Amino acid sequence: MQLETSNECMTVEQAKELLRNGINCRVDSNEPGQFKVGDQVRAKVIHIENYTRLPRYIRGKVGTIVKDYGIYVFPDAVGMRLGTKPQHIYSVRFTAQEVWGTDASAKDALYIDLFDDYLEFV
Repeated sequence: MQLETSNECMTVEQAKELLRNGINCRVDSNEPGQFKVGDQVRAKVIHIENYTRLPRYIRGKVGTIVKDYGIYVFPDAVGMRLGTKPQHIYSVRFTAQEVWGTDASAKDALYIDLFDDYLEFV
């Protein structure tokens, strides 16, 4: 099932198909990403009243891009019925101490997949 932008509700049959087969949210594009593997980035500090997949505990934290997965539909935009707003999604590595403070192990890290709109250069 392909994701379509529409303000109409899905039918029962469409919902059954979605549950049965899933949905393809990847966008075929060669558009280069805003960030590259190795870039240091900061998760933006944003206060959204609606849907977001940006965890509050990671906002303002600095991490490193470790992988670019390609371009996908941006769920925040879809959740607010603003279209698909395709963009790159990255695996970002945050040290445990960056996220939880100096009492956290210096050997541990947290990897979070984040969209372009969630990130900025340090």
